Amino acid sequence: MSRIRFAVSAILIITISALVGGQDPKQQEGKKFDLKLEKDKKFYQKMSTEVSQVIKVMGQDLTQKQDSTFFFKWTPVKQEGEKWELTDEIEGLIMSIDISGNKIGYNSTEADGGATASNPGLMDFFKKLIGAKFTITMDKNSKVEKVDGVKEFRDNIAGGASNPQMEALLKSIMTDDAVKQMFDPTFRLTPDSPQKPGGKWQKTDTVNLGPIGSYVVTYNFTYVGPEKDFDKIEVETTLVYSAPKADPTTGGLLFRIKDGKLSSQNPSKGVILYNSKLQRIESADITIKMTGELTVTIGMADTKVELLQTQITKITTSDTSLLPLKK
Repeated sequence: MSRIRFAVSAILIITISALVGGQDPKQQEGKKFDLKLEKDKKFYQKMSTEVSQVIKVMGQDLTQKQDSTFFFKWTPVKQEGEKWELTDEIEGLIMSIDISGNKIGYNSTEADGGATASNPGLMDFFKKLIGAKFTITMDKNSKVEKVDGVKEFRDNIAGGASNPQMEALLKSIMTDDAVKQMFDPTFRLTPDSPQKPGGKWQKTDTVNLGPIGSYVVTYNFTYVGPEKDFDKIEVETTLVYSAPKADPTTGGLLFRIKDGKLSSQNPSKGVILYNSKLQRIESADITIKMTGELTVTIGMADTKVELLQTQITKITTSDTSLLPLKK
């Protein structure tokens, strides 16, 4: 049970889980925010996510805090027309989970994984994430069009047919929507057309997580203008969660979300910094706060659950690996 619960948590974190001064004459026509890729020229990303939850169940408050940092290595492989094919490898993972005082930790940069949990199955799950590699195809607007390597990843994590429950869980959660979102942390945070300072645009994504439910995420962007060495973009993010449609199966989960809705409250402004010289997003800092009520079915019993959650995601891009040296 613990392994499955934390597998869901880790996958959602993966899932949910995402700029040069001085205005020249061309800026008067609007600034372009292109993504520059060069064959075999690697770049690296660090994605840190802090999630704080207060869950009210039967008059009791349960608190949960998750801190995770994933380290990715990207390699542009080839360009065909206006499409690019890249590989993405998970270089490392640092994770800390605290559920009402029960702490679990993992750090791939430490020889023993820095394990603070006695569950060897959970530690094995985290270890199998390291080195996972995927092939991503992006369209002309830098939108993830296809991800290859997902089946191999699921088989490796689940242990194939030897763990049918975990295999069913991963298949149901790692939908096409979820996988594409997982590998689109920054590319779609820029506009598809040139923008002048003060320009606004919006992007909306729908993410279907099977038995977990679905999310509609809306990003409202404003191009502030040049700031020091970067171009600054502000973003307000709103999220609406809906329970899954009625289904007698749970996709490997030990519970079923019967109904309910979550939505973001008073969207906080995030900041995106675009590097015009290198033509990429240098960093992104996005906050989502949401609250709502769910009805969760365990066995034959329904339980009302109130949820208050704050999620802060920070992404950094670099020409060199951001993974700390192994201790």
